[in-house]
Amino acid sequence: MKFVLGISGASGISLALGFLAVLKDLGQNLELFVVLSNGAKQCAKSELNLEDLKHKILDITTNARSHSQSSGIQTQMQTQIYEDFEMDAPIASGSFGADMMAVIPTSMDCLAKIACGISDTLLTRTAQVMIKEGKKLLLAPREMPLSAIACNNMTTLANLGVIIAPPILGYYAKPSNLVEMEHFIFGKWLDSLGISNSLYHRWGE
Repeated sequence: MKFVLGISGASGISLALGFLAVLKDLGQNLELFVVLSNGAKQCAKSELNLEDLKHKILDITTNARSHSQSSGIQTQMQTQIYEDFEMDAPIASGSFGADMMAVIPTSMDCLAKIACGISDTLLTRTAQVMIKEGKKLLLAPREMPLSAIACNNMTTLANLGVIIAPPILGYYAKPSNLVEMEHFIFGKWLDSLGISNSLYHRWGE
């Protein structure tokens, strides 16, 4: 499966890294294509004191985590990382056949460009490809409070079939720490994309 992850310049870069880690931990064979915006790299420096976001992503996706090791699952995640200016990347074409895309986190700038059909970067161009090809596209807007402009943009995209999934907690899962809180969010994102997981306690369990 060809999975595209766009990381835009909103607060919450750790969510993108955590999501990558659980993808790796699920034990599914994925071809992963990551698009890094300049804003994402700036946020990584500011929030995580992380100077090399690309190196961190490669470290996560090429090293199996403890769950995979304990379960005996051998996972593979082929990973290609692109800069946002690489408009000639294969994922910018519908003929490449990407299966799904998530933008985690989604900045308001990125959200607005996708809603208006602007394709001036690889991230926004790839998102437009997913829409025109009828593929799954999940956006995780990271902003509070939301302006009327942002709400209108999200409505426009939702009407096109885009999955709008802000990182919002569900307290029925009874998270007791930050890891469990994040795993609830990751699990809901994976659910929305049709990827099975057992990252959180579901209602009625």
